[in-house]
Amino acid sequence: MKFLLRIVSVILLVFVLPTLVSAGLWATRDHPDGWSSAKWGSSGLLPSAEESPEAAIYIFSAMTGGLKGAIASHAWIVTKNENGDYQRYDKVGWGSPIRRNHRAPDAFWYSNPPRLVAEVKGEEAKRLIPMVEAAIAGYAYGQPGGYRIYPGPNSNTFVAHVLREVPELGAVLPADAVGRDYLAGGAFYHLDKDGRDLHLSLGGFAGLSVGVRSGLEVNFLGLVAGVDLARPGIKVPGFGTIGL
Repeated sequence: MKFLLRIVSVILLVFVLPTLVSAGLWATRDHPDGWSSAKWGSSGLLPSAEESPEAAIYIFSAMTGGLKGAIASHAWIVTKNENGDYQRYDKVGWGSPIRRNHRAPDAFWYSNPPRLVAEVKGEEAKRLIPMVEAAIAGYAYGQPGGYRIYPGPNSNTFVAHVLREVPELGAVLPADAVGRDYLAGGAFYHLDKDGRDLHLSLGGFAGLSVGVRSGLEVNFLGLVAGVDLARPGIKVPGFGTIGL
């Protein structure tokens, strides 16, 4: 009984309390009344394609809307061939599951500004773009009906899949990317292609990630706590990574 109480205490302290604090802080801020009143246009974060002709890959994330925005974000992928236009890929729950260019590449999401998760440019981007496109095409839940908001597969499951298939991008999604830890087919484990990150998951409801990019993470009901070793920081549910 004492052991069980300790486990419950740890869950409350590590996962529940920070989430409640984050939700309280979120409620004090101004938010759009709904989808139609939110900002969805370009944030101006990226230069125009004409101003930046080199090849590039960007991974973006932004907090989502409504109450979910207190703890959950939405991620997407942007590619750009040399002298080409930006191509944005999102996984959404309406229409075609993987949408292409339905928003500006650097658009606000429910009025929330995009955060740059990863960036690759030049010759390395030219090398990796075909790999990214192959990972997008090979996504197991890319057809109509292949979306479930919780615990996945959702928008973050999609982008996390690409990052695992193309580890050269050198990143994992933020700790607030709920759904990123759902593994295809309900698999119990996944080893990234370069063998440097291992992910264990119980259907996306609980799990563990450890490796060069992930650091040490424990996820519980979509909430992530852990330590970032590559960019020293602590991952706190509801707050993301707090740098040290």
